[in-house]
Amino acid sequence: MLHGDKPVLVEFWADWCPPCKMIAPILDEIDAEHGDRLTVAKLNGDDHPEIVSRYGVMGFPTLNLYRDGEVVRQIIGAKPKRLLLADIQGHF
Repeated sequence: MLHGDKPVLVEFWADWCPPCKMIAPILDEIDAEHGDRLTVAKLNGDDHPEIVSRYGVMGFPTLNLYRDGEVVRQIIGAKPKRLLLADIQGHF
């Protein structure tokens, strides 16, 4: 999945994380609006601690933007949609 033809934005989240709940609908909107150029995925860090560790995620929410399997942008914490899009613009 991380080696596809379009970039992949992965949110590392947890059920107990209030900022994760705030950003979830924003990511759904981004997926709906830009899904043709960007894949949005969500990974519950509590269910997959080995993946969280492998990618060096230190807190939730963390968003990693991958291109060809490599992290090209990391965003820590929740942000409004316009700031999130500004952070990843130019990568998709």
